[in-house]
Amino acid sequence: MLAARSNFVGRTVRSRAHQLTSGSRQQYADSASSPLPSLAILDDYLSISIPHFEHLPKSDISISVFKSPLPQRTAQQRAALVEKLKPFQAISTMRERTPFPASLLRELPNLELLLCTGTQFETFDLDEAKKLGIAVVAAPGRGRSDRNNSTADKKNSPGQDIRKGGNHPTTHHTLAMILALARNIADGDAAIKSGGWQTSMAMGLPGKTIGVVGMGRLGASVARASILALGMKVVCWSANLTQEKADEVAAALKLPTEDEHGDKTFRVVSKEELFKTADVITLHYVLSERSRNLVSKKELDMMKDTALLVNSSRGPLINESDLLDAAESGRIRAIGLDTFEYEPLPADSPWRSGRWGKDGRSNVLLTPHMGYVEEGLMNNWYAETAENVERWLAKEDVLHRLV
Repeated sequence: MLAARSNFVGRTVRSRAHQLTSGSRQQYADSASSPLPSLAILDDYLSISIPHFEHLPKSDISISVFKSPLPQRTAQQRAALVEKLKPFQAISTMRERTPFPASLLRELPNLELLLCTGTQFETFDLDEAKKLGIAVVAAPGRGRSDRNNSTADKKNSPGQDIRKGGNHPTTHHTLAMILALARNIADGDAAIKSGGWQTSMAMGLPGKTIGVVGMGRLGASVARASILALGMKVVCWSANLTQEKADEVAAALKLPTEDEHGDKTFRVVSKEELFKTADVITLHYVLSERSRNLVSKKELDMMKDTALLVNSSRGPLINESDLLDAAESGRIRAIGLDTFEYEPLPADSPWRSGRWGKDGRSNVLLTPHMGYVEEGLMNNWYAETAENVERWLAKEDVLHRLV
């Protein structure tokens, strides 16, 4: 059960017309000592959440949907964010679009329940939440626990078995970016739309080496697909990765640990060797203070000038200033970014305005952190969130609790 941190828990909820608002919190003029419990749904850019909460009894809860980003880069923005969120007992987040550091959590005295999507949150201070008595719950992405037991539901539910090629949308997005860069898809599209025709040759991937930085579930699934679908060789590195562990990962993916020549399927190398030898480098690393700026000028200068670099993990893994310098100078062939140091990407960001691929600059492909933005997964997350809100209102144990 949740520990009470506000006037709502343990009191009788007074009946009130349910309000579902968009953009800002709905204000209520009421002198009752038992206010209607309130939920803030943050960063729902595409208005996906509302159908999942419309079934809630109209007398039980006030819901406010915030579609626009809630920045906290400046002191003024942080103060404004606190004022927006302070009234709410429950807050639903979309991944880490709005971080919840200790400094923010301490300013939210009414918060009882923080509903997260996904299972890993580098920018949420779970230790501080525990100290404050805030329950934090995850959403694995499988859908409601009471509606996914039928054969049809299991057939239609997006799986996570990487032995089947990597069913996570981030895997697909990473491969799409690699192929788009190697095949010059964006350039070809722009050429045709401007009245032109062929302007460049594609980079063949069979026999080339992909360097995978981070061999967790996503990195491993990208590595597997690169071998089976693209005919590439794999080298890999992370701080604690051993060849024995990489062999175990290959075996778990139903791959041989060695090829017919005796070369390792997933060959563990040093970080330096990976950046020097790989034709494609893809990042799948957990962001922490230790891994921040994992890739900087030193690593970028090691890369082949024909290489591709793709980051669908976390923007701060790469030193943005160093990467911009490399792109401006054409140090490497192409760069694909789905994540950035600041999101949404500021309007004045050089990434938006650079003449990429022109006058000796690197080709650059940008997507707005779409790696996880897939219809099935996003709806499953909100379905799981709604189920936990129901349980919270009924004072039942919430599911997938982290703290």
